[in-house]
Amino acid sequence: MIIDAHHHLWPNLDGYTWLDEPGLERIRRPFTPADLTTELAANDIDATVLVEGGRCHPDEAALLLRIAAQTGPIAGVVAWIDVAAPDVTAEIDRYRRLEGGYLLVGLRSQVQGEADPDYLDRADVRRGLTAIAAAGLVFDLVVRADQLPAAARAARAVPQLRLVLDHLGKPRIDEGEAGLRRWREPFAMLAASPQVSCKVSGMVTEAGPAWSPDDLAPFVAVAVAEFGAERLMFGSDWPVCLLAADYHRVREGLERALPPLRPHDLDEIYAGTAARVYRLMLP
Repeated sequence: MIIDAHHHLWPNLDGYTWLDEPGLERIRRPFTPADLTTELAANDIDATVLVEGGRCHPDEAALLLRIAAQTGPIAGVVAWIDVAAPDVTAEIDRYRRLEGGYLLVGLRSQVQGEADPDYLDRADVRRGLTAIAAAGLVFDLVVRADQLPAAARAARAVPQLRLVLDHLGKPRIDEGEAGLRRWREPFAMLAASPQVSCKVSGMVTEAGPAWSPDDLAPFVAVAVAEFGAERLMFGSDWPVCLLAADYHRVREGLERALPPLRPHDLDEIYAGTAARVYRLMLP
């Protein structure tokens, strides 16, 4: 079994204002469930986790949960929530009452868009994280590399919360050794908390259009060393990955960037970790 633990859909562009930025023309169009299932079939993917796409509005949760309920391969949804809001618990309850609400497996805020590198230290944010833990959901960390220390502190402060780091914490892969050096220590700090897992995803867009698996390999090696296969999961980041590579090349790039691993470890990265951490309902 192969599970893609991180992809997006936007069947229309309403509210996705970030797609108006220069350089995003290739993904500035609708991406539908039909587009997704075509990619999954072509790449032998059995199940997926659908992740909020930066619309930053509760209405997106209703849309994505409904799509998931109607699209067989989607085994879970990570919906957007304002983690600093005073009504996180009530919002989670509302999401669960929606069509497809049983497929809610996690929540995410666009922390990477917060200027403050210490945003996750705020008292209101910590309150929201505690509420998410109490609801039995995962919180996906979409953070910049400079926000990793605060993420590590949050993980220690709320040890009952399952956290998943998206895209390895967005290291500057395009800067090579310098990017690796700045990222490695705070990344290891976060990995020290046992309830944190990490997606080997989103790397090609951080590596730039001329990337090769050799560019990814040092970062992937650190991820394997710090987290172990049992806390790593594959994610395509499709369709955002199309800015640098198609679905097949993303999957192939990870396969070539991984160090030698036992078959069991590969099974963990490509399915076991995602199924376990997100508590996916699979056939």
